[in-house]
Amino acid sequence: MIVTTTEHIPGYDITETLGLVDGSTVRAKNIGKDIMAFFKNIVGGEIEEYKDMLDDARLEALNRAINNAKDMGADAIIGTRFMTSFITQGVAEILCYGTAVKISKKIDK
Repeated sequence: MIVTTTEHIPGYDITETLGLVDGSTVRAKNIGKDIMAFFKNIVGGEIEEYKDMLDDARLEALNRAINNAKDMGADAIIGTRFMTSFITQGVAEILCYGTAVKISKKIDK
């Protein structure tokens, strides 16, 4: 599955637009990560615990969007975007969305 943030895929023609696909996950902080983040916040620097949690959440949302596109028979997802929305204190939704398309390799003339 080709996934791109662009509207076109170099070397391919879009033969059919199948529609919007998305994938999301809702994540909450946990006390262990909060304690480690608190101490990291005192000394400064990147808070690895939250970074790792958000990396995992983005990957999960992306995989769900890809599975959604596969179910539609897509070859690719174009215009892929990520969005985060906060639901309540310490809880956020990570959403991945784009357009599922069918593609074919361009023929050189």
